[in-house]
Amino acid sequence: MKAILSMLTVFGLAAGSVMGAEFPDGSPDFETDYDKALAAAKEAGKPLLVVFSASWCPPCQANKQNVYPSDAVKKYHDKFVWAYLDTDKAENEKVAKSFGVSGIPHIQFVSSDGKPLDKTVGGTSPEMFAKTLDGVLDKAKS
Repeated sequence: MKAILSMLTVFGLAAGSVMGAEFPDGSPDFETDYDKALAAAKEAGKPLLVVFSASWCPPCQANKQNVYPSDAVKKYHDKFVWAYLDTDKAENEKVAKSFGVSGIPHIQFVSSDGKPLDKTVGGTSPEMFAKTLDGVLDKAKS
């Protein structure tokens, strides 16, 4: 019985990792490489929105499922270049450190020329996140 429970736990953790990497329908197009996302932001002349997250983080997953694909946020999908970086992956450690990520979800807003504009940390509602995005767009214009 103990072996079966151990196997179920392993399968459950593996399924959670796979599910954590998927994005629901209606989500923005997330880049998963910071350098590529920043290059796309520079080319498009749009601010970069970087979500630092992990599959084991409940508020991160709530944002992913309920906030980013929400009707309140959809109108902002084309106004930003979106990146989703898993903080558990070694290749994201340097960029997370450069933005002082100490808690997740940490959403970092970066100008198209690579300068930090703003950040938000923690779970949010679609309406509050839409207000945040409005404020960031105002900062990016000035």
